[in-house]
Amino acid sequence: MEQEKDIFIVRLRQQNRTACQQLLNDYGPTVFQLVRRIVGCQEDAEEVYQDVFLKALQAIDRYDHRATLLGWLRRIAYHEALNFIRRRRSAIVYMDDQDPALNNMDDTSEEDIHDTETVQALERALALLPAYERTIITMFYYDDMSLADIAYVTSSNPSTIGSQLSRIRKKLYRIIKTEKHERK
Repeated sequence: MEQEKDIFIVRLRQQNRTACQQLLNDYGPTVFQLVRRIVGCQEDAEEVYQDVFLKALQAIDRYDHRATLLGWLRRIAYHEALNFIRRRRSAIVYMDDQDPALNNMDDTSEEDIHDTETVQALERALALLPAYERTIITMFYYDDMSLADIAYVTSSNPSTIGSQLSRIRKKLYRIIKTEKHERK
């Protein structure tokens, strides 16, 4: 298996059309989903997606063999998408991470998770998060990535990601509670 991967990488370095197409076929959908969740807009995601694979093919000589090819591509996609967001400077709601009330909140209960209204509120709350925080949450819950994999993609460490996940969950909880209170 490792030998096949090495041969595939060599073929990519040679700009072999079949290998490049296989890269897109094998990893394209997963990379696109990640980019789409970060940038939000379909058209923007398509632009970033193309940039990711161009950058990956240009940097294939620097591929880190300690990582999986998918992990390496996710890392490129993550950084390209965040760079795109930074260039666009879209309006995002920032909440005070140091609010002491956040530390005293519990995560939402299991019964609330299945409530359609709560799911919709969660989706609205996710949209209000900065791209970095939204990405951490979606990689963990939607992509089922481990803390170690997320840490690699984000150039961080697993304990930091764990702390950030906890803080982001509390922030989401607060956004949802605030929205419910404003609706009353």
